[in-house]
Amino acid sequence: MGKVSQEMADMKEIREADERWLRLLFWEPYEAKFQSGAVHVYDGNGDEVLTYTAGVGWHEKESKAEIQVHGDLKAACYDAFRAARQEINAGAVEMQGGFDARV
Repeated sequence: MGKVSQEMADMKEIREADERWLRLLFWEPYEAKFQSGAVHVYDGNGDEVLTYTAGVGWHEKESKAEIQVHGDLKAACYDAFRAARQEINAGAVEMQGGFDARV
């Protein structure tokens, strides 16, 4: 029984050391959960942002804020593309060098 409790104490010490290293690496509040060989790291908002598994290694995940920013950027680019295509199709843009750029 003493060996099992020593192993559990060692595992607790290893997990605490891992958490200290993650705090040093991220420089911000986070929470890490250890589950059967995997580590799940959550940001201050509770979004999972990083995962480690033995078979795959580290895998970064987008937070909800990053997903929102990427969606906004895609929408802005698409709106600009649509406006430019409408100008070209309406003939507002002159052809240069005999190249017809209409879509």
